[in-house]
Amino acid sequence: MPRGKTMSKVTGKSTRQLLFSEALQQQKHPSVEDSPPLPCANMTEDIQGATMDRILQEISAVSRKLEGMDNAMVALTAETRSIRLDLAGFQSQMSGLDQRVTTVETQVASWTDRDLELSHLRSKLTDLEDRSRRNNVRLLGFQEGVEGADIISYLRDILPKLTDTTFDPPLEFQRAHSLGPSRQDGNGRPRPIIACMLRHLQARQLLQTARTQGLL
Repeated sequence: MPRGKTMSKVTGKSTRQLLFSEALQQQKHPSVEDSPPLPCANMTEDIQGATMDRILQEISAVSRKLEGMDNAMVALTAETRSIRLDLAGFQSQMSGLDQRVTTVETQVASWTDRDLELSHLRSKLTDLEDRSRRNNVRLLGFQEGVEGADIISYLRDILPKLTDTTFDPPLEFQRAHSLGPSRQDGNGRPRPIIACMLRHLQARQLLQTARTQGLL
């Protein structure tokens, strides 16, 4: 047999065997494109979907929180505005109170001056009363009603006679009266007579003469 024909036959047989082998391999091992998706890929997609859902839920929760914070900020702003208005009212009231306090302080200062003036007047009045009392003479032992209608004229006449003393100038009285209610029945001790003399020296002279004569 010629060499060239033998090689062609061998080569043709090998080619057919090779094609047959490739066909068997394709049947045993189908292509990736035609094969069904692997379970691992499905799990990955499920995980990714769950992750996206969770992210969306978290975003929704954050959005609700932000909305709540916005509402809280609006309420806080309104409350702050109300507080500012209240503070403005308080400041106005404090200004009015300051004016009132200033007015009261001014009045108190004037009252203090008036108190000092009143105290000075009281002191003067006390001194005048003391001076006036120094001219008072208390007379005891006169019978009820003996002085008559004019007690000053009666004392002016009777006192020089009782003390046997001449007064120059004659005795003068500012006022005279009996103490206590009138005793018409004449029972009991006679009422004392208080006489306010016009001159302090005459009052001293009358008292000194009465002591000397044992009339006191």
